Amino acid sequence: MRAWLNGDLMSDPTAAAVAVTDHGFTVGDGVFEAVKTLGGTPFALGRHLDRLERSAAGLGLPAPDLDVVRRGVAAVLADGAEHDPIGRLRITWTAGPAPMGSGRGGGPPTLAVAYSAIDVAASETTVVTVPWTRNELGATAGLKTTSYAENVVALAHAKERGGTEAVFANTAGNLCEGTGSNVFYVVDGELRTPTLASGCLAGVTRALVIDWCGAREVDEPLADVLAHASEAFLVSTTRDVQAISRWDDRELPAPGPHTQRCATTWAAREAETMEP
Repeated sequence: MRAWLNGDLMSDPTAAAVAVTDHGFTVGDGVFEAVKTLGGTPFALGRHLDRLERSAAGLGLPAPDLDVVRRGVAAVLADGAEHDPIGRLRITWTAGPAPMGSGRGGGPPTLAVAYSAIDVAASETTVVTVPWTRNELGATAGLKTTSYAENVVALAHAKERGGTEAVFANTAGNLCEGTGSNVFYVVDGELRTPTLASGCLAGVTRALVIDWCGAREVDEPLADVLAHASEAFLVSTTRDVQAISRWDDRELPAPGPHTQRCATTWAAREAETMEP
């Protein structure tokens, strides 16, 4: 693992470096991006940085200097990352030091970039619907913030029940998203996924799959999706297209024909360019 913080490459990425008063640490007042690398080259970095800016604006944080972010990315990928078949970059931008409490302190924001090699995701997975909902009307709906406690609780709930991902409905009862993934499914031969109005994250992989594979964006009750979907899959930066073999107590083909088509299309299009 390598880490870069506020302009400097850290000699020990596990050493204490961020102030205990940092608002990202005390109240989760920050945004982040996770970016896949292939042979040390980031995939769709431009799209991820665009979303980092949108999330920062949505949270009321100053805009990060993307040239500085790119320097941090280059620093953690230098000298060795090219030998890793697949890796993950984590770019974090927080409000910086502040007094204890919810109010911001107006200090300089904190920028951290970290990198580590990862394993290729499994081709299929199992998911569990959780009893909690996403608030599609909330102040942080659709933003990629560092406030992930809700996802931690949901994922632990899913794992206790044999799942590897948790799926949320929103307050309207419609399918929303996973803890770190977007959901696609097939009904009556049509590939579908929730709209951004559902409160789901505007996933980079989600947008590319819609563009490359022709999915329709529609909001439907999660109960109806569970009852009628003939196949389903998750997408995310490190999952790519990952078939769902079991959703709660329902077995699904993994992969089904639409899932296989999307996975094949993804692999072919990803090989064409690292900046789609």
